[in-house]
Amino acid sequence: MRLYQGKVTPVAQEMVQQLSSTGDIEVLPEMVSEVVLDIESVLREYIRADREVTDRARDKISKDGLEFNQVNKIKQQIADERGFGVGDRAVAYLTKQITEALYHSRHVEEVYAEDHVIHRALRDVLNRHLHVDENLDKEVRNRIKNLQEGTQTWEIEYQKVMQDLRRLKGLDA
Repeated sequence: MRLYQGKVTPVAQEMVQQLSSTGDIEVLPEMVSEVVLDIESVLREYIRADREVTDRARDKISKDGLEFNQVNKIKQQIADERGFGVGDRAVAYLTKQITEALYHSRHVEEVYAEDHVIHRALRDVLNRHLHVDENLDKEVRNRIKNLQEGTQTWEIEYQKVMQDLRRLKGLDA
């Protein structure tokens, strides 16, 4: 799961629309764009912090001479020390952060729903958008199914097609 910079605005817009349309929050029409910006700021901060944690994990691997395949394990340890959610914990972390932002936003007139209801709505939106990597992987594999997986040709073509699809879908990191 990964949140792309190009998906921040659509995710935030969908969240505000979802919560407003179900009556979970009340936002004046002229303030909708401001609430979207509030949510965007949470999402952008998450992307920044995730990059920082990843960089620290890579630095630790390099410094300690560890295997690169341990990057996710080390990243999880660093994130846990900071109280930051990565991997499977990312969605829960983000829903909590966004819910807090909604409560503290001066642009939201009222929050009517209980936290667990807001969390569920936010989680549904995030899950739709954060599984982009998995969907892209399936699409790439389908496009290069004529090549034998594991070969150098397959690896090169996989990266090329993945890069092209990301560019087409506006997912360039």
